[in-house]
Amino acid sequence: MANMAQAIRMALHYAEENLGVTDIFGEDVGPPLGGVFTVTQGLKTTWNSPLDERGIIGVAMGIAMAGGRPVAEIQFCDYVYNTIDLLKLAGNTCWSTHGDWNLPMVVKTPVGSGIRGSIYHSHSFDATMTHIPGWKVVIPSNPLDAYGLMISACREQDPVMYLEPKALLRIKGEERIPGEPDDDRLLSKMIDAPLGDRSKWKAQWPELQAYEVPIGKGKIVRPGSQVTVVSYGRTLPLCAKAAETLAAEGIDAEVIDLRSLWPYDWEMIRASVEKTGKVLYVNEDTEVTNFGEHLIRRTVDELFYHLNAAPKLLAGKFLPGIGLADTLEMASVPQLGDILDAIRKLAAEQP
Repeated sequence: MANMAQAIRMALHYAEENLGVTDIFGEDVGPPLGGVFTVTQGLKTTWNSPLDERGIIGVAMGIAMAGGRPVAEIQFCDYVYNTIDLLKLAGNTCWSTHGDWNLPMVVKTPVGSGIRGSIYHSHSFDATMTHIPGWKVVIPSNPLDAYGLMISACREQDPVMYLEPKALLRIKGEERIPGEPDDDRLLSKMIDAPLGDRSKWKAQWPELQAYEVPIGKGKIVRPGSQVTVVSYGRTLPLCAKAAETLAAEGIDAEVIDLRSLWPYDWEMIRASVEKTGKVLYVNEDTEVTNFGEHLIRRTVDELFYHLNAAPKLLAGKFLPGIGLADTLEMASVPQLGDILDAIRKLAAEQP
């Protein structure tokens, strides 16, 4: 099975061959590195930008305005914050021109903890990005969804922020990408650049097929009847594992993978909460002004009389950064044990 990095790479290849993607660029995105996480190795439209995040976003906007379809990368989301004003302009272009101008551009950036990146390579960006209207925002939790969301993003006429959970980029999926060979070693030989001299290497792409995950549609990862758990990105697999563990204790948790943060699948959340009467929102962004707080507000506003307990949020600590030491990083953001405890406590609450 492909890992998430390979899945995104294959989706980008499909997009440049079939969906009109004209430029895939950013810091170290082109040869010889092919991206710091190897996500862009072997792609034909890649090129290396200067170390200038504002320049990357500005150029992407210009290419899109001129009729191209770019995919721009900010190497780590920690460095996208100095482009906020440009992201705002990109988001309001269609609205402010009364639909006369679209910006069919994708910005991709790795997010979150899990690689011991310390204070400069561990931030989340989901809550901040959802504060910028005019963008669609997606974040996969497995390789197949990563492939399908990238293809959907590259079909959009307006900007899409594609958040890559860096802790999951090397995790293999449980379902094959359409067109992926059955032999994992063969796939690696075909599309992973060798170590050393890569000057003569070219990727040998499998016959990939179209597969889309509709932006705005969540997925029920595990059906349940007692507690709803809503998550995405790095914490989603932890939530699914926690639910399976707690089933042996008689706690039946339903786990929803949002996959898209804007628009998001409120109807799926609504139906689940109406069924279970309890909901826990889990992500690793800092807990103050967290996207989960918005979901709690809407849950209370619209589903108050269906609730058997107050909705809960489990999120990252409100800290300026994440420490380098394992213990500091793991204490800063939700881990499996934290999720198990939070579900147990919520399941035990009586109306």
